[in-house]
Amino acid sequence: MKKNGSRVFWLTVVALVYAASLILGIWLFNRFYERFGIYLSILIADVIATVFVFLFSLIFRNASVYDPYWSVQPPVILISLLCFGGASLHTVALAAAVGCWAVRLTANWIYNFHGLDYQDWRYKMLKEKTGIFYPAVNLLGIHMFPTLVVYACVLPGIHLCAAVKSNPGMEMPLWTLVFCLLIVLATVLQGVADIQMHRFRAQKSGGLMREGLWKNARHPNYLAEISIWWLVALFSFFSCGMPWYFFAGAFANMLMFIFISVPMAENRQKQKVGEEVFSAYKKQTRMFLPIPKKAV
Repeated sequence: MKKNGSRVFWLTVVALVYAASLILGIWLFNRFYERFGIYLSILIADVIATVFVFLFSLIFRNASVYDPYWSVQPPVILISLLCFGGASLHTVALAAAVGCWAVRLTANWIYNFHGLDYQDWRYKMLKEKTGIFYPAVNLLGIHMFPTLVVYACVLPGIHLCAAVKSNPGMEMPLWTLVFCLLIVLATVLQGVADIQMHRFRAQKSGGLMREGLWKNARHPNYLAEISIWWLVALFSFFSCGMPWYFFAGAFANMLMFIFISVPMAENRQKQKVGEEVFSAYKKQTRMFLPIPKKAV
């Protein structure tokens, strides 16, 4: 009972921090829009809101205060732009699809949240490895880098909303709405993968997850996350056109998972099950694509 009370208390505290950061971000956007335009004013508001959350991670001595920012940031940006004059069938559909992703990912975070006495193992590892440089790593690596990556991922959606605002009567192909459906399907895939992993961990049997979506893919949840932001970019590109470099967010997000998230997760798995067992598992199981490999 005490644990539940503590959990509810800290959830409320984190929610209040994010409510305050939301108010701050909207105020900053309105203040800077006339001077810097839609893209830069959102970026400025986003960065300052991240610093605001970072200050509370220092107050609570826990970088996991930032964890929900990843899923809260995109729908806040898109819904704000809808209210700002960027509403159309396509932008509402995109905001709804991204909203489904955000609700699922935030719910997953809440499910795993037990209070601010717990901190993500990756942050603890970084703190041990970087020592006196950890405050800088915390701000730039744990907080600011993901914020900038997600901003870049949402940029195609921002572009779409900006296009609608400047030309409310613009026509866009209805077939492109299929990308929104695919975003929802990828969200469902990610949710199923997470539920399967939660059940596996609840059994406390140890070892490696080799069932369901995890049977032939080591990271089906990461595959879904990567796919979602490519779909957002493609949706905007085929709906209204956009500069090619707006695909940079989806590309950077993919590289972040391949070269940062996956190696960190797999190094931890290797330590748990042993290098020999994990090496055999890695040879038999693909990183993302759920296509069986031949046994070796």
